[in-house]
Amino acid sequence: MPKGTNQKRKLMVLARFLQKHSDEEHPLTLGQLQEELERWNAPAERKSIYDDMEQLRQLGLDVQTRRGVGGGWFIGQRDFELAELKLLVDAVQSSRFLTQKKSSALIGKLESLASVHQARQLQRQVYVDRRIKTMNESIFYNVDRLHGAIGANRVISFHYFEMNMNKERVFRRGGAEYWVTPYGLIWDNENYYLAGWDHDREEVRHYRVDKMTDITLTDQRGRDRGSWDLEGYTRRHFGMYAGRPCQLRLRCAASLAGVFLDRFGQNIMLVPQDEGHFTVTLDLVVSPPFWGWLFGLGAQVEVLSPSWAVEEFRQRLDQVRAVYDTAKPQEG
Repeated sequence: MPKGTNQKRKLMVLARFLQKHSDEEHPLTLGQLQEELERWNAPAERKSIYDDMEQLRQLGLDVQTRRGVGGGWFIGQRDFELAELKLLVDAVQSSRFLTQKKSSALIGKLESLASVHQARQLQRQVYVDRRIKTMNESIFYNVDRLHGAIGANRVISFHYFEMNMNKERVFRRGGAEYWVTPYGLIWDNENYYLAGWDHDREEVRHYRVDKMTDITLTDQRGRDRGSWDLEGYTRRHFGMYAGRPCQLRLRCAASLAGVFLDRFGQNIMLVPQDEGHFTVTLDLVVSPPFWGWLFGLGAQVEVLSPSWAVEEFRQRLDQVRAVYDTAKPQEG
């Protein structure tokens, strides 16, 4: 074998072996490196390996040396620190829209960015309360396809469905195709949503990606989004439900300041009313999930305006109360 070819193979073998089998706690000895090179039919003397380590450093690999008993060579700084990989693994493992099969595949790829010893620490099981993994692996690829359509500003077509009580798909609009200019993807409440211009309804709407099927990128150029803003759209839609937009003014107990700042962001203005209360005006779309969230805060929140929102909330409270006023007491 020509000397140049042998040298190229040596560097490749050593780099891969160091990346896979070494870290600060597991340095590789000269003997281990020579044994690996022998396995690849690229034997090397002691001095040449020292030269190879220096060449790998010059090529950008962070090869570190530890002298003395238990010493050897190892990879120091990697593209991802172990703590960063653990964080990514936890995010993948707990992601609801990824199937278990796809989660395992992605975690396997993340493990390859660490040494085999560190990879054992990445085999983590993250418990997320009431998390149910999706059974539909196509969502993973649909998200990528939608990103491509957004970048290319192309209209997409798809079918949209709901599930009935028999766990069967029921297609919306009688099974007709939706034609939409995709504006942006939103991650909300463990689900992906696509926001875009609905060419049939002639307005901006959003759709859950896991309920979209037969997604096709068309040749039609997308509609200009103008001043439309993805962040503003997301902030106004509570739980990504449709509803009536308004400037909702609330009177809240002072103890809820953190709750509102966490949910609606640091830019909302909390106006002190007295020592125990503040008022806040929210620019949002009033929907059933919002009323449910507000109900959970109990008597600590009062809807002040607009008047139609006050009346709508009162009617919803009366409807819930009526269910229990007319319900027959059950024995036991």
